[in-house]
Amino acid sequence: MAVKIVTDSTSDIPQSLADELGIASVPVYVQFDSKTYRDREEITENEFYEKLVSFPVHPTTSQPSPQDFIDVYNKLSGEGADGILSIHLAAKLSGTYNSALRAKELTSAECPVEVVDTNSVSMGLGLIVVKAARMAASGANIKQILEKIKEMSERSHIWAVFDTLKYLAMGGRIGKGKALLGNVLNIKPLLTLKDGEFMPASKARSRDKAIEILYGYAEKVGKIEDISVMYSTIADEAESLAKKLEAMCGKKPIIARLGPALGVHAGPGALAIALIASE
Repeated sequence: MAVKIVTDSTSDIPQSLADELGIASVPVYVQFDSKTYRDREEITENEFYEKLVSFPVHPTTSQPSPQDFIDVYNKLSGEGADGILSIHLAAKLSGTYNSALRAKELTSAECPVEVVDTNSVSMGLGLIVVKAARMAASGANIKQILEKIKEMSERSHIWAVFDTLKYLAMGGRIGKGKALLGNVLNIKPLLTLKDGEFMPASKARSRDKAIEILYGYAEKVGKIEDISVMYSTIADEAESLAKKLEAMCGKKPIIARLGPALGVHAGPGALAIALIASE
């Protein structure tokens, strides 16, 4: 049996693609007041965004427990995996990576388990996981896949535009005063991911201009190895951007839905690009 690939649900890999490649995804938890759900197993993206705008208390998220990972590692080992690569979002953004590390210490899996921090999230993470799964299916060993993951992580980029600062403020990512001013001025903030942390990239006074800037970031990269467009609620907008990006770079973007882990902060109307620049 080949090396098996494990990730977490913050990777936002479309389920059909994960199923096709045999990728196991451990869900994060999202909590609305006293009710806790396993991401995408006990609450769908549609249900999450509906509750996000209607529920009186802002939700929170929490990482999977070590036991959640142990259960998956043990299952894959029992099915005859040659090795397990557990590939996750930036440790600076979540305790998920540390939970996976702890599970590695405690698992009874009889095959090697390696845990990787990609310093990325959503399809920035997802594109790396997909590549790892394709390599595993082609017979690559753990060492070969780890080497590829490391250098892909260094070529990974994410940019995102948010329709409102409201959810960033409620999630504690910016001050409420700044969010109020931004909303009054109709500012559309753009963020990028650097060294595992989200940083301001730019801002625009209209959504159309923000999306134009988003496209411009990808265009400046030059040659692109893999690319994805992510959205929270507006699928048509994501499809339109994906077509424009495909015409620009010759690569068909994977269109993915932002799940609860980022949706808590991004809110409705968020749109993002993740890509791996060519070597």
